[in-house]
Amino acid sequence: MVGRVSVTYAPAPVPARERPAPRRRTRLLALPEARWALASLLAFLLGLALDLGGAPAWAYGVPYAVAYATGGWEPALEGLRALREKTLDVDLLMIVAALGAAAIGQVLDGALLIVIFATSGALEALATAHTADSVRGLLDLAPSTATRLTGDGEETVPTAELAVGDVLLVRPGERVGADGVVLDGVSEADQATITGEPLPVVKRPGDEVFAGTLNGTGALRVRVERDPADSVIARIVALVEEASRTKAPTQLFIEKVEQRYSIGVVAATLAVFGIPLAFGEDLTDALLRAMTFMIVASPCAVVLATMPPLLSAIANAGRHGVLVKSAVAMERLGETDTTALDKTGTLTEGEPEVTAVRPRPGSGLDGDALLTLAASAEHPSEHPLARAVVAAARARDLPLAPAEDFTAEPGRGVTATVGGHLITVGRAEGAEAGGGETVVRVTRDGTCVGTLALTDRVRTDAAAATAALTALTGSAPVLLTGDTASAAARVATATGITDVRAGLLPEDKVTAVRDIQRAGGKVLFVGDGVNDAPALAAAHSGIAMGRAGSDLALETADAVIVRDELVAVPAVVRLSRAARRLVVQNLVIAGAVITGLVLWDLIGHLPLPLGVAGHEGSTVLVGLNGLRLLREKAWRSGTGQDA
Repeated sequence: MVGRVSVTYAPAPVPARERPAPRRRTRLLALPEARWALASLLAFLLGLALDLGGAPAWAYGVPYAVAYATGGWEPALEGLRALREKTLDVDLLMIVAALGAAAIGQVLDGALLIVIFATSGALEALATAHTADSVRGLLDLAPSTATRLTGDGEETVPTAELAVGDVLLVRPGERVGADGVVLDGVSEADQATITGEPLPVVKRPGDEVFAGTLNGTGALRVRVERDPADSVIARIVALVEEASRTKAPTQLFIEKVEQRYSIGVVAATLAVFGIPLAFGEDLTDALLRAMTFMIVASPCAVVLATMPPLLSAIANAGRHGVLVKSAVAMERLGETDTTALDKTGTLTEGEPEVTAVRPRPGSGLDGDALLTLAASAEHPSEHPLARAVVAAARARDLPLAPAEDFTAEPGRGVTATVGGHLITVGRAEGAEAGGGETVVRVTRDGTCVGTLALTDRVRTDAAAATAALTALTGSAPVLLTGDTASAAARVATATGITDVRAGLLPEDKVTAVRDIQRAGGKVLFVGDGVNDAPALAAAHSGIAMGRAGSDLALETADAVIVRDELVAVPAVVRLSRAARRLVVQNLVIAGAVITGLVLWDLIGHLPLPLGVAGHEGSTVLVGLNGLRLLREKAWRSGTGQDA
């Protein structure tokens, strides 16, 4: 027979927002793509130094050849595999163009193209590896072992071996080993990782608890209700992986037409070489004309016309505290037409603050005296509400009296002797509680002398950010939160949001995002917690708040706001749209130059140096056009016109 588990009254120094241990991260040079790219870059730099230094051709030719081999073998192999599947991509075309450039003496240009491609592939591989690391690290939130109660006592077992119906003992400060229901004991659980609730939630018999959530200062006896493989934390992992697999392949605008363009260039190059040769033209002249055609018609200029505006926008955003992970991510941000926002840690700061001090009439106390009394009693406590009360008193420079005979009762509050009076501070219940506030009741010698109201502080720029997003996308943002309806309504009122969906688990947020997207919308989701990661992965674009964001959210998102400035969200969306406009401008410029050079080569006789100069000149022109987004005005206005 298992005895009743008693609660613990002594406070335990358990941090309310404990972060998991740092996860295992893949090192850059552990990736073969990164090692090959580094070798190619070093060989290219050596060859460039020898070339510019006037060394003989054989001296700089060797490192250039090494750069070609180390940086080009992998995309060449992938291109050949694609060719075997009867498809042709730009990677193979770039390799052929680089080899063609080398064949007609433009060795440096070809080597530079190889290095750019190899570096891009390495960065993509690193981003993929880090995402996989963060998904695996999420499992570390759930403990590896749990204390299972048996008829003979207790035993420590791996959580993977737990079965439905097992009874667990969760001691103060431990993480819950499995999803279940409280049988005995009272405590508070920090379940922000699952629901996003900013404050620990009181758990009593009959209440549900989740695997990976942090128990407070009381001991709990929990009956396992779900197999560990089906726990909420395990479902979060599955949702992130599924969303990453099923999300439509992300491509830059120019990559969407690469198949047809590549086939067209190859076919045209063969025709430019074969047709004149069939009519008796000299082999060398026909080959030179064909190589010139491939150089001027190659998509290098088009690709470079696409990248500078996006990379400039990324650099500008980075200077203002927004890290956009790739050119693809920057392009997609500007496509969004609907915004979905998390509440805790996104619209709010995720920490409680005292917003009202209400002395009871006849208590003989004013607001400062009531706050001083409560803070003095709460001072020894480590509870988040206690810290908020003490911080409010210190902000008013109120002197705190010593607290004697301090005790903390899980789920109820604290009791201490202050100035000879027995002071109790605990959560209010019934009519005193509610309205989106957490109400704390203060009693002196058994008589209520007042209450304190605490709320999760709304960010000062939240209303401005939601208004800007509404104007930018043409539709008001949607609030998706796991917190209570009353807390969500309070934040919605403060920020001007009308579409509020509260009490959502992670899978519910994913469902809401997908419902919007099935209706034709492209959703930008903004969040910060582990529970937001599946929605970040499922959305068209995702932005994470970086200062207190979970590792998984930071890795899953397309962009991270380092300074937690919510107004940066509409700013980076406007910047993305400006970059997309410049991409279109550059494509028109590059396309016009390519068309002119190709017609010259086909109709007349385009000298190779002039063809190369025209091709490179157009690349410089569109590059300079894209650099306009580096200017400060581009961030402030959200368009490149003022830059």
